[in-house]
Amino acid sequence: MPTTSSRETILSAIRRALAVPAPKPGHHAGESEPQQEPQFQNTFSILGQEAATSQKRTWLPPVGESWDAWADLFAANSLDLKTQWILCADEAELKTQLQRLRAENGWTKIGLHRGELTDLAAETLGLENFYVDDGYDAHQLEKCDAGITQCDALVAQTGSVLSTNQSAGGRVLSILPPHHVVIARREQLLPDLPAAFELMQEKYGDNYPSLMGFITGPSRTGDIERILVLGAHGPKKLTVLCV
Repeated sequence: MPTTSSRETILSAIRRALAVPAPKPGHHAGESEPQQEPQFQNTFSILGQEAATSQKRTWLPPVGESWDAWADLFAANSLDLKTQWILCADEAELKTQLQRLRAENGWTKIGLHRGELTDLAAETLGLENFYVDDGYDAHQLEKCDAGITQCDALVAQTGSVLSTNQSAGGRVLSILPPHHVVIARREQLLPDLPAAFELMQEKYGDNYPSLMGFITGPSRTGDIERILVLGAHGPKKLTVLCV
């Protein structure tokens, strides 16, 4: 009789394993799956299985109940992520903090988009401005010392900035300049990721922006000997100003 090679044995085992459907996320403990997949309705879901908000939150780190608790958590996460978090009492302090950043970092040229808070920043800093709203030259934008943007929300649970191309002037301001500065309002600080997804659904409905992302700390890599290096694939610094 012909003998079975090790290769054939392994491939046979793989074929048998592939014939068994893998459980979907959330059903590993033997929970019954729905009889029919719900139609896609532009909602955030996991493999078509829309989970209840309360259930989603049981999978994620807990957050506090008050705005102050969320601010403390965002600050703690920012420290771990090497994000500079600055909570301003009012717009006067915001202007003071912007002027301090300009002096400490030696800014001479900034990139930004048009918006209530970014226009305030441009007026306060009094530097050469490079607006991206009407098209831009990537080489010129790379020469900017900082990219200043607004955002859709801040997420305390992860210390993330939620931004879209509509709120942040596209993606270039958060990628090309070496320092990304985000200016947000206090009411934009949200407790957790489910709240952020709910905001996006409420804000944009069926007309989602072409770009949506969570920015969690400055660009980083640890590929080489697990040594953390900032600024490898984008901005080396991330500053979040909340007023």
